[in-house]
Amino acid sequence: MCGIAAIAERDSDRPVPPERLAAMVDTLRHRGPDDAGQVALPGAGIGMRRLSIIDVRGGRQPFASEDGAVRLVGNGEIYNHDVLRAQLEARGHAFASGSDVEAALHAYEEWGESFVERLHGMFALALWDARSRTLVAARDRAGEKPLYYALTPGRLLLASEIKALLVCPDVSREVDLEALDQFLTYEYVITPRTIFSAVRRLPAAHRLVYRDGALTLTRYWSAADVAPAAWTDEEAASALRRTLRRAVSRQTMSDVPLGAFLSGGIDSSAIVAMMAEAGGRNRAAVNTFSMGFADGSYDELPHARRVAARFGTRHREGTVEPDVAGLFHRLIPHLDEPFADVSLFPTFLVSEIARAHVTVALSGDGGDELFGGYDTYQADRLARRIAAVVPRPAAAALAGLASLFPPSEKKKGLVNKVRRFTAGLAAAPPGIEHYRWMTYLSPAGKRRLYTPALRAALAGADAYRPVRDALRAAGTDDLLNRQLHADLSIYLADDILVKVDRMSMAASLETRAPFLDVAVMQLALSMPGHLEIRGGERKYVPEARHGRRAAAVDPAPVEGGFQHPDEELAQAGPGAVAARSPVAGADRAAGLVRARRGGGTDRPARRRPREPRPRAVQPHGAGTVGAGARRRPSGKLIRAARRGRPGCAALTGVNAARRHRRYSGAVPFSWPTLPADGRFRHCAELRTRPPGTTKVVVSAAARGSARQPKHVTRAVRPDRPEPVLQ
Repeated sequence: MCGIAAIAERDSDRPVPPERLAAMVDTLRHRGPDDAGQVALPGAGIGMRRLSIIDVRGGRQPFASEDGAVRLVGNGEIYNHDVLRAQLEARGHAFASGSDVEAALHAYEEWGESFVERLHGMFALALWDARSRTLVAARDRAGEKPLYYALTPGRLLLASEIKALLVCPDVSREVDLEALDQFLTYEYVITPRTIFSAVRRLPAAHRLVYRDGALTLTRYWSAADVAPAAWTDEEAASALRRTLRRAVSRQTMSDVPLGAFLSGGIDSSAIVAMMAEAGGRNRAAVNTFSMGFADGSYDELPHARRVAARFGTRHREGTVEPDVAGLFHRLIPHLDEPFADVSLFPTFLVSEIARAHVTVALSGDGGDELFGGYDTYQADRLARRIAAVVPRPAAAALAGLASLFPPSEKKKGLVNKVRRFTAGLAAAPPGIEHYRWMTYLSPAGKRRLYTPALRAALAGADAYRPVRDALRAAGTDDLLNRQLHADLSIYLADDILVKVDRMSMAASLETRAPFLDVAVMQLALSMPGHLEIRGGERKYVPEARHGRRAAAVDPAPVEGGFQHPDEELAQAGPGAVAARSPVAGADRAAGLVRARRGGGTDRPARRRPREPRPRAVQPHGAGTVGAGARRRPSGKLIRAARRGRPGCAALTGVNAARRHRRYSGAVPFSWPTLPADGRFRHCAELRTRPPGTTKVVVSAAARGSARQPKHVTRAVRPDRPEPVLQ
């Protein structure tokens, strides 16, 4: 796993400034903390940051061909590198390392630009051929590894992340308004667009060639080209188990510690089962990592624990109770553009736990998109039957009636499902099939939010066209397979894989997805829809073959993964994430959207339960305020010092209290009139008051004393400075 960057000049005799290339590479340090390398030549330069996985000592990049004419950098893993190495060595090629990525270099020498069709793996590659003055780049078939490019009048720039392109002064930061429209429609931007007009994302399964100032993009693989096959239930189940086992075996290649994410669902449980099967032969236990939630309707830790116990894994887990605002500042810089899938938070946290023990983690990503794991597929079938007998005005009335019921606080529930289903039934634009339940702002919601200037700028644009195009491109009459094709092309590629790549790389962890092995994908795509959903049972073949039978446990429901129940963030909508993107505030400043209070979401607001006042907190030691039981402060009032004056308590959680969030955590605390020698105890209480005002009570009393503590009170108002935040 690495971060790569490249520059190709239109004038192939013009040297590339090494310092510009170095600046691009340095922005990718988090993707590759172990090593760095670059080469700047006349006409082109390539560089990388390396997370060492295969041939840790000898796999330094860029790689060079035997005659030095071809240079290559790569991100990811080539799982069939051993087969390619044997073929290429038999043809006379000399390898300088044991790295899997070097096989791609010699494959290009042998087979030219078609070499990428022979690579099986997850990868983003860039190479410079000095003989033909050509830059060639490519992405893997599913789009696991990212690659962005910017074409300017003088050169082409490539990088694993947008931020590496933006360090170049000739790359414009002008906002792509159609991309903004897509983001507010789906909560992510669809390939090839990005939020920047000058930057584009290379689509999955595509090859890029830049020669003499001309840019060419070519698709080298398509899910639509996979021919359907006639499968019996047993044949399909056996083929899946056999093919997935081989994929897991290939993807466990590593010279560094390796583990797996375990949500407790069918897909991750199957991966862990097959890893344990292989590890049992080598007498090696599997490392597994899970993330749970305080909200029991989201928490799948009990399922994960049963699977871990069944296979004797070295299991580690955490519970998500983060200060989301604090995580924003850490994680948003890794996204580079607006992105509103709130499950990025648990994905990062489980990656962080895993990185403390391993460098590589396998996951179950891709199983839902290949085998019909989402309830939207069944919802679309039901909607089609209803539409045949219920006119659209009646459906709209039904949706209005359902919206009157208060939503449940649970992850799933009858009321929530009915509200969501009827809303999609009544308000969705035509032709987007199951995506009617995968959008954020409806057309009506966007009309209310967008200014006349933005609506005029988007005249002729259609945010739903990519979905309709993906559905048509499937080239099949099988309804489910058509929808699976669209999800592989859009939802998986532009939401799920973006989230997993950025959050795992934020923790410098490599993730691999055996379900996205090319052999597994082609097998799944050859199966008819009735093998994936049957009789109301989703993932029919995986469930029958490697669900309960393979794991010998009761796994979690089909819809697994580390989903985040953060209600407040969901209500805030994508604007909460967009506000901290590189284009923060640009849309409102440009007069593109109307400022709205409360987030302006189209989704029905979930009723927030009335919460008690935040508990007081007891110290973990003198000089700190820590988590503990509530204490009722009383006694003589002492005026709190103004901010910056001696004696002012250093507190956190004030802003959180104003949002009715519980105060927690140990923070620095100073009190000049009391000696910090362990003889005193301290506590703090945050009381919510009328909107815009929060009362902060800080108490102190001698340890072991029966006296009630003295305390101070301060009202925090918008026109006064708040306590110091540390």
